[in-house]
Parts: sequence; structure tokens; C-alpha cells
Amino acid sequence: MVGSGGMWYIIIYSGVNSMFMGEYRHSVDIKGRLIVPAKFREQLSDGFVITRGLDHCLFGYPMAEWQTLEEKLRDLPMTKKDARAFVRFFFSGATEVEIDKQGRINLPTTLLSYANIKKECVIIGVASRIEIWAQEAWDKYYTESAQSFDDIAENIIGFDF
Repeated sequence: MVGSGGMWYIIIYSGVNSMFMGEYRHSVDIKGRLIVPAKFREQLSDGFVITRGLDHCLFGYPMAEWQTLEEKLRDLPMTKKDARAFVRFFFSGATEVEIDKQGRINLPTTLLSYANIKKECVIIGVASRIEIWAQEAWDKYYTESAQSFDDIAENIIGFDF
């Protein structure tokens, strides 16, 4: 929403609820609190869901995005072993978080342990979600991926990129 002369206007972005981008380095304190980058706070101000992600990082979804994802996962065939395993793993790690007045969230020890986050971490924007990585894991992943970025781009060119 944008205010002007006592009037408020809601800005609607052509079908995109949230767009996250960028890389931010922060640290987790002894109580498991993490400062959310200022650029992400407005989009996450109504609370969001953090869960286990792929590649041993954490995924964070705004509530609207989480609800969309939840519906898709609910439609997976429960007769398929891999679908059941994925849904269990994904939802069992999920927790709702809210940003406090200092711009922090509290991460459960189970999620910190899963992502091997001890202190230093990297928060990245990935379009519709954020990812939280242990700094060492992100640096390794980034270095390895950067070396093959051209090959990766060539392989996804068929996706109308």
C-alpha cells in the first residue's frame, strides 16, 4: 500500500505476490534469532513459513505462497511412496514465524541443525521464496555452481528462458 494525502492505494503487481532477490549475510544468535534482511521484511511482515529445503538449506515462504504450495502437495498421490516421504519430510519441518520489532525471526533448533547453521548464514531471494544457508554450505554451492553456470543455462534453455 502507498499513502498520499491521506489516501491509501493498493498496488497490485501483475500476478506476482512476492519477488525475492539478492544475497545477504547475517548471523544467528545464541537463542536462534536471525535478522531478516530489510528488503524482505515488508513481503514477510504478515508472517511466513520456514521448512526444510533441498540441498540442506531452509526454505521460507510468504503465507500466500505457502498455501499455494500446500494445495499442490496435498494433490500428490499418497499411493506413491516418494510422494508420501516428501510430504512428510517437508511438512514435519514446517513452522510459522513472525518478524519481531527488531526485524528478527526465531529459528527452531531442528531446522538450524538440518541446515547445519551454527552462526554465520546467508539469506538469498529465489523469486517466490527465501532460502537460508549455512555460510560455508552456500559458499561451496555457489563456487561449484558458478563454475558450471553456462552449462546449467544451456540445459534449461528449453524452458523458454
